[in-house]
Amino acid sequence: MKIIVDAFGGDNAPLEVLKGCERAVRELDVEIILTGNQDIIKKCAEDNNISLDKMEIVHTDEVFDIHEEPSKIVKTGKNTSLALGLQYLRDGKGDAFLSAGSTGALVVGATMIAKRIKGVKRVALAPVMPSAKGYFMLLDAGANTECRPEMLEQFGLMGSAYMSNVMGIKNPKIALANIGAEETKGRELELETYKLLKNSPVNFVGNIEARDIPNGDVDVVVADGYTGNMLLKLYEGMGRFFANKVKEIFSGFTGLLSGLLILKKIKLFKKQMDYKEVGGAVLLGVSRPVIKAHGSSDANAFFNAIRQAKKCVEGNVVGKITDYISADNKE
Repeated sequence: MKIIVDAFGGDNAPLEVLKGCERAVRELDVEIILTGNQDIIKKCAEDNNISLDKMEIVHTDEVFDIHEEPSKIVKTGKNTSLALGLQYLRDGKGDAFLSAGSTGALVVGATMIAKRIKGVKRVALAPVMPSAKGYFMLLDAGANTECRPEMLEQFGLMGSAYMSNVMGIKNPKIALANIGAEETKGRELELETYKLLKNSPVNFVGNIEARDIPNGDVDVVVADGYTGNMLLKLYEGMGRFFANKVKEIFSGFTGLLSGLLILKKIKLFKKQMDYKEVGGAVLLGVSRPVIKAHGSSDANAFFNAIRQAKKCVEGNVVGKITDYISADNKE
């Protein structure tokens, strides 16, 4: 299996990218195609004693600036490491693509270069997030701020396919983010989406309020991109808030002694809340697997993102989504 990796996406590229790729080659039995400046990649590898075994380099001098307008990825950004990776994916030269670069450019590029699955109205940014009972998927987390009910219905279908075939959850529970649990709550968007999801082939369990999402009672939370991004950023902020509070509580002599008694539980909690353990957010609806890694990803995060990409390929997520969308469009 070949995973295409944007070697210059993210704050810590290319060093952390290469370290994560080296580990992936060693432990996951994959081959890597790196896109980016070959001279910089080779020097970085040499300086840090990183093996490039089973890694092919596709050379380009250009890197897409995260401050650029995302639409430029298909205009002036065609020769960037991000765009070249998507072109290789489109041409079938690799099985999945990973980048920690510009989210907006990746969404536009995946849509315009790699293309959507036939019948999919919009691709969705879908991070897997921690909950009290494990993990859940949130989509859309920001790719589409304006949505129609039929788009949200497809998000539910795609999320169900991912959680079933990648995360191994049998008959995943799908919920719609709303201001109340009652069927009559919400805007016209939520009211119409509720009807569509209720009659769809997924295991739709109704509306869910934001305060209940961390309980882990559902496996997929469906929302428009505006609402989803707000939920995502709040979740991230609360994670940092709790981490800082834990440090304060266990500071000082007595705090350190108390912390030693429950150190194992603290480490498990920290691991569960760490985005690096999941790897990245998958872009669902693209014709081939595309993973968006966090901009500040380290080697561990890149390794896990590659593992996530491999699971997407092995679980045939694209094929499953295609089947869901095809069946839904025939109804």
